[in-house]
Amino acid sequence: MNIEQRLSELGLELPQASDPQGSYCNCVRTGKLLYVSGKGPVAGLDKVPKGKLGQEYTTAEGYVFAKATGLHILAAVKLELGSLDKVARVVKLQGFVNATSDFEQHPKVLDGCSDLMADVFGEKGVHARSVFGAMSVRGNLPIIIDSIF
Repeated sequence: MNIEQRLSELGLELPQASDPQGSYCNCVRTGKLLYVSGKGPVAGLDKVPKGKLGQEYTTAEGYVFAKATGLHILAAVKLELGSLDKVARVVKLQGFVNATSDFEQHPKVLDGCSDLMADVFGEKGVHARSVFGAMSVRGNLPIIIDSIF
């Protein structure tokens, strides 16, 4: 399956991969694994969202933010590998949801990114994952996701 063609079929477009916001790199390759630094929701949104789930944003909005973050992750992977067709498997996603202390829908938020990976890569996109609530994250973004391919 050609991944660029699959993205087009899904009506999805990758954003430009962003530069790191600190003293780190977007991706590190070791052996056959590619570790992608934490990314936030910048793809396909009118503006970069800032705020907490359970306060400024709903679970449904968080799902959209996680999907946008997934596109941002894929842009970094494509920049590193040259082509998304080189991805053999999505291994793991780890999400940090900027949420109020009583917010409990973290898994439903991260489903936005998980569903995207399965839609784009098929069975190769099904992965292990962890999701955590955070009192704050970089830039007051609603979600940050790091990943392993």
